[in-house]
Amino acid sequence: MDMQNIPFGLTEWEKIPVTEHKGETGMAYWRTQQFGPIRVRMVEYTPGYLADHWCKKGHILLCLEGELRTELDDGRTFVLTPGVSYQVADNAEAHRSSTQTGAKLFIVD
Repeated sequence: MDMQNIPFGLTEWEKIPVTEHKGETGMAYWRTQQFGPIRVRMVEYTPGYLADHWCKKGHILLCLEGELRTELDDGRTFVLTPGVSYQVADNAEAHRSSTQTGAKLFIVD
């Protein structure tokens, strides 16, 4: 990741408009900031959320609240709780997210 031409700034996440993204079940609510090629998001998943796709995009993801289950296409699963993060490169391991309880995440990709 090459971070260029991004002046110092603050983001008041509660002031960023929310976009809705339906999962196979449940909803994801995104607040998104774009800094050149870098997308930064605050994402909230409702209880019972299951992604409707296998993602191949690279991310750095930090769980802030709740519990997130991440499944890789090879069958491995990982559970993130507050303070736990994961990182994966573009086109590395396809993954999808789900949560029974709901989760709040900070994501950079």
